Amino acid sequence: MDDKLSINVNIADRSYPLKVDRKEEEGIRKAAKIINEKVVQYKQKYPTKDLQDCLAMATLQFVIQKADTEKRIDSSPLIDELEVMNDFLAEFLEKEK
Repeated sequence: MDDKLSINVNIADRSYPLKVDRKEEEGIRKAAKIINEKVVQYKQKYPTKDLQDCLAMATLQFVIQKADTEKRIDSSPLIDELEVMNDFLAEFLEKEK
């Protein structure tokens, strides 16, 4: 059974028809709402800018936030430390045999 749903999402006064999984619909609608709220904030702050400029600034802000979040949750240093500890424990256990 095809679990796709046809929806229209409005972003920055434009309607976008989408075909999405039913389980993704709520998240997509929430994302569109957050984008629109941010665009309105930029429009209020910079009334001389057009909607496209506000949308671009909102997009830039979201991507910067995403990149910052990815940096903060970088687990590679933790993995490196765990590998060192694992090697140490393996050597210790080998000596104890």
